[in-house]
Amino acid sequence: MAQTSQTLWKTIKRYFNALPDKEHEAETIEQISSGVSFHGSNLWVLVFAIFIASLGLNVNSTAVIIGAMLISPLMGPIIGMGLAVGIGDLPLLKSSIKNYFVATVISVLTAMVYFLISPLTEAQSELLARTSPTLYDVLIALCGGAAGILALSTRGKGNVLPGVAIATALMPPLCTAGYGLAMGEWSFFFGAFYLYFINTVFIALATYIGVRMLRFRPKIVVSKDRMRVVNRTIIGIVFITMIPATIMTVRIIRESVIDNNITKFLKHELRYPGTQIVSHQKDGEKKLLNVVAVGNPISASNIEDAQNKLEEYSLGEYKLQVFQGAQSDSLLLLNASLNKLGTTTEANNKKLLEQAGRIQHLEAQLQSYTQYETMSRSISGEIKTLWPNVQTLSLSQAVEVPTDSVASSDSPTISAPSEGQKSHIVLAVVTHKGRLSEAERARLNDWLKARTKAQQLQLILRAQ
Repeated sequence: MAQTSQTLWKTIKRYFNALPDKEHEAETIEQISSGVSFHGSNLWVLVFAIFIASLGLNVNSTAVIIGAMLISPLMGPIIGMGLAVGIGDLPLLKSSIKNYFVATVISVLTAMVYFLISPLTEAQSELLARTSPTLYDVLIALCGGAAGILALSTRGKGNVLPGVAIATALMPPLCTAGYGLAMGEWSFFFGAFYLYFINTVFIALATYIGVRMLRFRPKIVVSKDRMRVVNRTIIGIVFITMIPATIMTVRIIRESVIDNNITKFLKHELRYPGTQIVSHQKDGEKKLLNVVAVGNPISASNIEDAQNKLEEYSLGEYKLQVFQGAQSDSLLLLNASLNKLGTTTEANNKKLLEQAGRIQHLEAQLQSYTQYETMSRSISGEIKTLWPNVQTLSLSQAVEVPTDSVASSDSPTISAPSEGQKSHIVLAVVTHKGRLSEAERARLNDWLKARTKAQQLQLILRAQ
């Protein structure tokens, strides 16, 4: 059994061993070193690549952005840094760092100039995608850097290097950083520049690891203590770089879990014959789940039941708000108009839902004031049967406010009362003939309170 395992390990090792494909070290080091410096034509290629990438981001063209990444020479100094640390070449490290900063500054300034003169200033999806780096970008940069150093150090490179340039995407973040400077959007600048820094650190790290695994001979002999310091420094830089990306990744995963729970909730709890949920949006700040439904209206009791079941989907902190009927029609028509104009964005959708929410709130308030007028007509026959002496009935809603919460002339700065300080009372004005006994008055008061389902009711009797 042990011999079989050993044979299997040797077979696997033979397949994955890259050392036999390794080219001459001196040629590889010379090739990487020659791509480190930026001057003359190399610098002009960088400037044109930045302009092309900025144009691609501006018009939201993926093909143009890919073309810019293919001609970009930015990989040179980054791989140079990883190689220099791996073989202990201090002059190459200094040259790589210097050219890296020169290329970075020129790239950002070039992108800033472009976006300052460009008439198109709206942030497109390709540009926004470079403002929120995560651990996935770390993995892309690490794998891309590893593929890059292998391609440079071994025979049969094929199309590896162009693929690495596209995958690691060094140009778009720099262009997005330039856009942030031009538009004064600092969140764009820092987010994009952080993505660029992630790519830099992990491409260089993968290069360093690749150089060590491919057993490049060090240029100078480094003591074990010195090497230990270098390794600790590298680990520290890697760890610090990963912290914000880890936080962002956790947030994205949490958002993804919430979105999945919302999808399940809508599928199982708001699915009724003849009713279709056309869109939904969550407001994390206000903890609102806004749903737009068309077709057969969902009853208030069903909406309340669905609200009670939010807890089962880990959405207990959210409040369900359903837009349907005329509200949903207005939202869909307005959204269609914005689509035709090409101005539909997430911000616009949020504003539409907020406005619809205000309309729904005002309609609810209006209904609460007009429902008693309708109720007066509906129960007038009942009350006439029970109390023949009653001539007229008037129901209305009043608001009772503590006097100490109202601003007076002596204290004009007292704020208006909050909803918690107010109490709503149903006023019932009854006109009657003859005299009503105390027992009849109490019975009439209890009957009206039960019939109107009012928590507080004030009965006012007027004799004719």
